Amino acid sequence: MSRRKRPLVPEARKGLDALKAQVAHVADPAQAKFEVAEEIHVPLQPGYNGQLTSHDAGRIGGRLGGSMVKEMVRMAMEGMNKKP
Repeated sequence: MSRRKRPLVPEARKGLDALKAQVAHVADPAQAKFEVAEEIHVPLQPGYNGQLTSHDAGRIGGRLGGSMVKEMVRMAMEGMNKKP
């Protein structure tokens, strides 16, 4: 299974970064993964993280991605409730 590091719609990058920062409660989206890693006590550092296990890396990405999906679903439900 191939993974993409870019959004399907390139124009959505700015919005996705803003959402990532929002769910991680940080101002800079690049800092989001470090904030999540700190919360779950994973030793993530800027640069190379070869010592990190795939389990720990998945915990960071899963927590961040899962929070983003939950927030998008909440926003969609809220939008559906506003329509007459």
